Amino acid sequence: MSKKKPTSPNQIAKNKKARFDYHIEETFEAGLQLLGWEVKSLREGRVQMTESYVTVKNDEVYLFGCHIIPLTSASTHVNADYLRTRKLLLNRREISKLIGLKERDGYTIIPLSLYWKRGKVKCEIGIAKGKKSYDKRADQKQKDWQRDKARMMKTHKV
Repeated sequence: MSKKKPTSPNQIAKNKKARFDYHIEETFEAGLQLLGWEVKSLREGRVQMTESYVTVKNDEVYLFGCHIIPLTSASTHVNADYLRTRKLLLNRREISKLIGLKERDGYTIIPLSLYWKRGKVKCEIGIAKGKKSYDKRADQKQKDWQRDKARMMKTHKV
């Protein structure tokens, strides 16, 4: 597994595919209920969240599909499940708002990034609506144009 440096020192992982596949309507910050070995693995950057998603069950919010790979030097008496369901910690008001927003047709809740905040792991989640293929092409075209424009400005600078 290749180690990529995060863009900011507080960022652990980012779900790049989420912003490509979805229109993000609103974002929330949630705490993450973790075990000790998971925190150590996050400090090493051994996490993948491309196929992860968030679900609401019994008025509680859970993170599914987030791969946190255990370290080889982890304790032998702990049975590490890298694909375990992790609980997201939100206020009751935020949970009820998430449930109301998710009930709309075509909307889902997806994790966007994991980062450190005052020594705690936080997960940024977003209410999202899926993009159509023509939306993705338009976004890619806009991104390419911005990059080309920056190159032209750089070369023509005196």
